[in-house]
Amino acid sequence: MGQAFRKLFDAFFGNSEMRVVMLGLDAAGKTTILYKLHIGEVLSTVPTIGFNVEKVQYKNVIFTVWDVGGQEKLRPLWRHYFTNTDGLIYVVDSLDRDRIGKAKEEFQSIIRDPFMHNAVILVFANKQDMRGAMTPAEVCQGLGLYDLRNRKWHIQGSSATRGDGLYEGLDWLSSTLKEHKAAGFSSIGP
Repeated sequence: MGQAFRKLFDAFFGNSEMRVVMLGLDAAGKTTILYKLHIGEVLSTVPTIGFNVEKVQYKNVIFTVWDVGGQEKLRPLWRHYFTNTDGLIYVVDSLDRDRIGKAKEEFQSIIRDPFMHNAVILVFANKQDMRGAMTPAEVCQGLGLYDLRNRKWHIQGSSATRGDGLYEGLDWLSSTLKEHKAAGFSSIGP
């Protein structure tokens, strides 16, 4: 009984460490989001070749965020980052209507991977501050989120450059991951 109580206490009140992978097509805003959360500033970025990894502390959760490049030639490597992942942050360029089908294809491939079955899913519908951006509901429809069963997911409209929606997304992610951990879900994989 004491062990179970301690686990529950730590899950809700102690510092928790969570491993999160941040994926999405190239130019969606992943690296801009990572550094806006990490240092509170927008940095001038170039396309990510490989990955960036940073620890982001939010409230009493320390997220280790793996931001992996989204170019087509790098996408087959994404699966190498799935082991022991607690959460997926999938970033969508809400302006890029032409590639929402490709974003869906890649997203569906990620969440079907056995190592990602227990990962909670946060989708940032990014670039909401731009004229002509798809609404979060349109992005939701485009990715097929409404069809997901038995998965914890949330979509959050965001603007990486302004910081809009980023902390609201982290609020959802941190509380959901804590619930997930307290319920005993494993992030190890199959």
